[in-house]
Formats: sequence, structure tokens, C-alpha cells
Amino acid sequence: MILRRSIPALLIVAAAAAAAQDHVEVDNPWVRVLRVKQDPHEKRPMHDQPASVSVYLTGVDQRFTGEDGKAREVKHKAGDVAYASSVKRAEENLSAKPLELVLIELKPDAPKPISPPDALDPVRLDPVKLDPKHHIVLFENDRVRVLRTILEPHLKSPMHEHPHYVVVYITELHATQKLGDGRLVDNPRKPGEVAWREALKHETENIGDHTAVEIQVELK
Repeated sequence: MILRRSIPALLIVAAAAAAAQDHVEVDNPWVRVLRVKQDPHEKRPMHDQPASVSVYLTGVDQRFTGEDGKAREVKHKAGDVAYASSVKRAEENLSAKPLELVLIELKPDAPKPISPPDALDPVRLDPVKLDPKHHIVLFENDRVRVLRTILEPHLKSPMHEHPHYVVVYITELHATQKLGDGRLVDNPRKPGEVAWREALKHETENIGDHTAVEIQVELK
């Protein structure tokens, strides 16, 4: 007897195979953070994609196809960041190279992120106001504020505050953090690593000899 799989069943199998390459880095009441990898020319079937921030670890050349059948090509360089509203779409890697990105999905029923315990709301010690040269706002909307933070060798940031946020390390970094309560934390990181941080006050010093870059996705 010949077994025939229905088209929906095949789509489920394809989706499962694609999801097998995705690794959950963080999952909490506010966000689900995935490390997404796609093989050359890999296609992913139509699926629901929550509102999200994408941090690209490699260059990408993708085609997104919506429910209406309309397609658009999206290209990004390594280190780029993009925001997408909730949507249903299919995806295809148009490149002959594998791609990798960190996908920060924003949960629709998330509780409101809090500010550091001893801070006012909104935060008083805004790194963008205190040190705009090294804390650059890439974009901001009603869900997130996204910063590109540049830490030059031996640069020490002023004491500043963040609400809950996700950090994606674009480059290698070895820093120390002095927290608001005076504690010192050693923070060595590799390119592509991800960290979740609840609201805090701290200052950061790059104790390495190379300029480091990180993306900070602050939640609202």
C-alpha cells in the first residue's frame, strides 16, 4: 500500500524541519528570543510571526511572501537591525550562503516592563542623553527602543539605567559592570551571544583592547 501525505501534513513536516534549526535563547513573560539559521535557498512555509526585532549576525537576502501572495525581497548586512509588526508570511533564503539572525519576538500579553528599583518612571539616567556618542538610537516605537552601543577600548560609560532589555553582542567584548549597589560583575562575551537583563542601573567599562559593539533592545 502506498501512503500519501496530504499537503498540510507536508507543510507541518517542513515547518518542523525549519524549526529544528532555531534555538530558543530566552523565553520569559516579555519575550521569546530565537537564534534563527536558514540553509542556502531554504524555504519556510506560511506561519504567524509575532511583532519582533531582528538582529542580523550575517548578511541576508530573503524573500517574504504574505497571505495575499505579494512578495518582497529584503536585504541586510551583518549588524543591521529591523522591526516587523505581527504578520503571517512565508520565507525564503535567496542566497547561496546560510544566514543567521537573532529574532526577538515581543509577546502580545506581556506585563509592562519595570524601571530599575530606585529609578523614576521613565528612567532618569538615560544613556542616550548621558553619552549620545556611544549610545545611538537605531529606532523607537511603542514597543521598543533599540540602541547600538559602541564601547571603545578602556571606555567607561557613565552610570545609567535601563528598563528590561535584550542584549545581542555583535563583536567580542570583555567588560566589567559596576551595578547600582556597588557590586562588580565580570562580563566576557563572544560575537553573537545573547543576554536578557531585567531593569538595572550600572556603568560598563571595556577592559579589552578592541572596540566592541552591542545591540540593546529596551522594552516598553
